[in-house]
Amino acid sequence: MLIRFAGFELDQQRAELRGPGGEAIKLRQKTLDMLALFVANAGRVLAKRELMETFWPNVHVGEGSLFQCINELRTALSDEDHQIIKLVYGRGYLFNAEVSIEPLSAATSPQTPSPDAVVAAAAPPVKTWRRRGPVALAAVAALCAVIGLAIAAPIFRPDIFTRRPPAIAVMPIAGAGVDVAETAAAVTTRLADGLAKINKLRVVTPDPAARTTPADFVLSGELHKTERSWELRARLTRTADREVIWTEPVSVAIGDTDLGLQQSRLAAGLGHPLALRINELMHAGAQTTADDTAKVVVEQATASIMQTTRERFMAAQAMLEKALADEPNNTDLQLALAALQLRGIQLVWYSPADAAAAEKNAKALLERALRTKPNSIPVLQAYCRFLNATNEFVESLVACARTLAFDPWDGMALYHIGLSQLPLGRFEDALATFKQADRLDTPPVSRWTWLLGAGVSYLMMGRDGEALPWLERSIAITPASGRSLILLAAAYQRLGRTDEAHAALTQGLKLRPGSTVSNVGIPTKNVSAAYMEARGRIEQALIEAGLPER
Repeated sequence: MLIRFAGFELDQQRAELRGPGGEAIKLRQKTLDMLALFVANAGRVLAKRELMETFWPNVHVGEGSLFQCINELRTALSDEDHQIIKLVYGRGYLFNAEVSIEPLSAATSPQTPSPDAVVAAAAPPVKTWRRRGPVALAAVAALCAVIGLAIAAPIFRPDIFTRRPPAIAVMPIAGAGVDVAETAAAVTTRLADGLAKINKLRVVTPDPAARTTPADFVLSGELHKTERSWELRARLTRTADREVIWTEPVSVAIGDTDLGLQQSRLAAGLGHPLALRINELMHAGAQTTADDTAKVVVEQATASIMQTTRERFMAAQAMLEKALADEPNNTDLQLALAALQLRGIQLVWYSPADAAAAEKNAKALLERALRTKPNSIPVLQAYCRFLNATNEFVESLVACARTLAFDPWDGMALYHIGLSQLPLGRFEDALATFKQADRLDTPPVSRWTWLLGAGVSYLMMGRDGEALPWLERSIAITPASGRSLILLAAAYQRLGRTDEAHAALTQGLKLRPGSTVSNVGIPTKNVSAAYMEARGRIEQALIEAGLPER
């Protein structure tokens, strides 16, 4: 059936919402399912509890997930004034739009009609039902009858357009001793909350008394405390055959951090690799590497470009292009070649004309990979990084946020979101994003990047004293970064600590010879006026510290 309301079309056969101009509007599956429920109950208030029980049955999730779906629907329907989806205080939400229902015609359905459909098409046309006020429920019944969904009212099921998502039961993490048990309970809760945010995954509440669980997977683990660290080991078991299909050790130093931060990093340290493993399982049947040959090519090409010479770079590119010609739909090869070409652009190993062609080709490769695996974390991560590196900051925010929809603990996705927020002039947002990445600390090897990002955010806001500890911590982890030392020099200079500014700048120029004010900053394409103004103030401080202008 084709359902029309307020100029929009909901095509159930194609699981698609179309706008007034016929354009497809992208929505998450759960959000699309919620729209179907609202449409089926136009004119009736749906209580928050009813919505929560319908879309998150037996799932540990807060009302924030419901509010997110509602906001996504209002954005998709351009319902800024909340006139289509109305909040009825103390009761729930009301879908306030006139709805018409009609059979799909050959013009609206791209699929070849079945023999039954051909017979139906020859019959007298089905009357279009219009739902106004009290007639709404009758129209719903007519809709269900026509499309064969009346039994068990499947329009109320979250999986109306797709199979039921896999479910995971998070068992309480075991821990001996009062303090360990309390931390284990806190980590269990944080894990369950994070997993509940993952798109196309259900988190069910385990029942210790039950012999069986309705979940497809069970997560269990044990927490221990040593003098210097927390040690957590967890495993994922497939309930169908009780096979342990994943296990992971996590170690978090106690140090001088507070207990809440330690618990956050324990949950993230486990949740991040777990999300990647779950994502792999969800794509087990999707097209991926055809054989080990492609894996070997990717590994050899990656090893070649780690040696930063143009000759090795060109050899790696030729190797990947040949492999991709043999397997044009291989997403591993597509990602590897796109990443290599982006690196070549950044290291100026292409001529200007070749660089433009390489950027266009890399983007096309990533978009092909997205069409094959639209929910794959590695693909989404690669697209997020590419858009950021090519100054498509608004688009990068969307792609990086989509990565978090499948791995809410991805520190590098947060880092790239912060990097996109900075040139858009959203300095406070960027600072909060970098600090969130620091709270998760995943993967720890990238810690210096979000520390640097937080320092730069403070610099952009003129809060140089607060920038110092973040920049210094970043440099302590990665002391060979000339750019970080140059930024540290700017902070010292603006604080009046000129000797320290000169020392930091001298050290930075040793690591990054030939640096000038004009080549230290990022390109200015698509950046905001606020960013340019803040950057100008930093550049002036660097000139005063002794950095050449050109």
